[in-house]
Amino acid sequence: MSDLVLFWHRRDLRIADNTGLAAAREQSPKVVGVFCLDPNILERDDVAPARVAYMIGCLQMLQQRYTQAGSQLLILHDDPVQAIPNLAEALKAKAVFWNWDVEPYSQVRDRQIIDILKDKGIQFLSKNWDQILHAPDEIYSGSNSPYTVYTPFWKNWSSKPKAQPVETLTSAEGLTETEEEIAQKAGVKALPTAKDLGFIWDGELVIAPGEAAAQSKLEEFTAKAITAYQEQRNFPAVDGTSQLSAALKFGVIGIRTVWQATTEALEHSRSEEATAGIRTWQQELAWREFYQHAMYNFPELADGAYREAFKNFPWENNAEYFQAWCEGKTGYPIVDAAMRQLNESGWMHNRCRMIVASFLTKDLLINPQWGEKYFMQKLIDGDLSANNGGWQWSASSGMDPKPVRIFNPASQTQKFDPEGEYIRTWVRELKSVDPEYLVTGKITPLELHAVGYPQPIVDHKKQQQQFKQRYQKQKELI
Repeated sequence: MSDLVLFWHRRDLRIADNTGLAAAREQSPKVVGVFCLDPNILERDDVAPARVAYMIGCLQMLQQRYTQAGSQLLILHDDPVQAIPNLAEALKAKAVFWNWDVEPYSQVRDRQIIDILKDKGIQFLSKNWDQILHAPDEIYSGSNSPYTVYTPFWKNWSSKPKAQPVETLTSAEGLTETEEEIAQKAGVKALPTAKDLGFIWDGELVIAPGEAAAQSKLEEFTAKAITAYQEQRNFPAVDGTSQLSAALKFGVIGIRTVWQATTEALEHSRSEEATAGIRTWQQELAWREFYQHAMYNFPELADGAYREAFKNFPWENNAEYFQAWCEGKTGYPIVDAAMRQLNESGWMHNRCRMIVASFLTKDLLINPQWGEKYFMQKLIDGDLSANNGGWQWSASSGMDPKPVRIFNPASQTQKFDPEGEYIRTWVRELKSVDPEYLVTGKITPLELHAVGYPQPIVDHKKQQQQFKQRYQKQKELI
């Protein structure tokens, strides 16, 4: 057995501030990275081309970082349950390290790999949390149980000290020529393109791949936009969010690095507005972690509603309505603008994610799982925990003290796109329509037809009444 330690990258496609990689480097100067293109994930029907394109770009950058450190990032394309232990055995690695994950599939897969590594006499370190600031069992209520409501979670979570970024791999020894030949026989391949994997994405990415781009994005955001975040985050026509969600999903930037940037921004804050903006963004980071803790502690969330009233809810599930929603042709401009942004860019503003999710469930009476899946098929930042949490919040089926929340598309437009700028950017046939008529909804069917825009497919007032009636009946059955 050699001194080689394999570090298995998954949702931590970076060198800097990587807790598992730091632990691996402490064990040996010879650390080699490995990433496995998992067919159990890539062959699912909810994988977004933009997300794969971004991931492949991040892996290209990560390979360069390993080369600069004197080592390699090896690529496997096989079921990791067999491929990771087989590679470790072929290379006579003394250990395999990786960072733990909250998702149900990852936990089952990792435990299977642990069992195989044990049988082969190979050491492992897996239960090392890197993508969250606090392990799920660190944030429990007074009754020693996981939180199911955000506000008390936030109070507990925010009161605890946060870890600093960790030092990781500045230099390492890589494989010898002989070991490289062995690795190739064990299944190591060249990094494919997204197209090689069957995913076509010709559009721009909302964030460039790799550590350097994510760090630059963080610095740009915390230097300016974060101070106005509380005021500007709800306006989709304003560039007021960090757009770091894809980088956080793939761990292209460390969460400790991100949190440290917010604390430094607080130290330099010179106004109440700036402080409020920074605090609000910190709360958004906590929301992200709340959903991850929830997925870890309640894995059944991945399969359906949390609230009893929604487990057998009588959704209509009209396929034509769903198709109109997907294509951004509902006749509700703010909804259609958001869906077209998603389809064209692989990203959607968070305020709009809430609007379209409420519309699908409360206006079209369609099962939120349909929308949740469609988002995963399109989003560059598609993440099981965040996407599921957001959809359950919007559908009122999740962990939320306010069970019935209905967004009115018209009032949401008036509040958050008062000049119709966002709508006219993405619904191009409405570009010449007077903003006043666009925002107030005072535009006749004849005028809509003239510009090629559809009439509303449902009446919001009638649909929300129907939803409330169905909800009340479901509550009575519990």
